[in-house]
Amino acid sequence: MDETKKLVNNDFEDIMLNRHSYRNFKSDVVIPREEITEMLKEAITAPSACNLQSWHFVVCDDAKGKEKAHSVVMPFNYPQIDSASAVIFVLGDTQSHLKYRDVWNKACENGQITPEERDKVFKTFLPLYEHADRSFLEKDATIDGSMAAMQLLLIARAHGYEANPMSGYFFDKVAAAFDLDSDRYIPITAVAIGKPEGTFTKSVRYDVKDVSEFI
Repeated sequence: MDETKKLVNNDFEDIMLNRHSYRNFKSDVVIPREEITEMLKEAITAPSACNLQSWHFVVCDDAKGKEKAHSVVMPFNYPQIDSASAVIFVLGDTQSHLKYRDVWNKACENGQITPEERDKVFKTFLPLYEHADRSFLEKDATIDGSMAAMQLLLIARAHGYEANPMSGYFFDKVAAAFDLDSDRYIPITAVAIGKPEGTFTKSVRYDVKDVSEFI
């Protein structure tokens, strides 16, 4: 089946350049969990450091989930939590390297890489993470999770929705609120998804010359 047929919008220019952050959504819109799962499946095609895939997602799409989300977000983000069809918390997995062998063994079994190439990965990249300090693992997981989160924002639009990334929440409470290991999982962002209600506030962007240089 043509994968693009599942997308309402496959115009990349429109998806990217017309993406805006809405703070209010139509509260009666329900996104089937099958479609949310499909969006996450598409989001995790994002690149990651050494293919570590250091991301984890918690989906709040019912009253119980939103109650937990409410307990960790700051009040100014209540409108998104209350009205969105789903709020997806994106977390970084600082222990993803513990299952790293599974990924590369599977790639080898599938014939995607040779045993020699797999073993090279085990001797080069894997030790970097096995002996890394906490700061290194957190930075890597943050990069990976951010890549997936950005991709999720665009994928939501491709599915006909709008999305709003949020960081206004109590980071130290997130993992525990969702019964996750706070030593392993670190919060990166939360993404509210739904059909927009009302308008968005158009943001002012810096001139590219002010934020870039050629050397």
